[in-house]
Amino acid sequence: MKKILVLLVALIFALGVVGLAFAADATGTVTKIEGKKVTVKDAAGKETTVEVKDAGMVKVGERVNIKGGVVTKKKAIEGC
Repeated sequence: MKKILVLLVALIFALGVVGLAFAADATGTVTKIEGKKVTVKDAAGKETTVEVKDAGMVKVGERVNIKGGVVTKKKAIEGC
């Protein structure tokens, strides 16, 4: 019985950690890309590192929105 309980707790923990990998959302300017991890600096200057599904389409310096591990480029607003 104890073994089953320990396995159940370990499984819940593992699934929780995997779920957190794609849970973070961010909007801002890309400051660093390392594999599937993208660091984004928001308007307040706070940096957030998010694991994404595909970082191949973005470059450092681009403005992006990351939601659910999916990166979307933000279009520049003219006159700003």
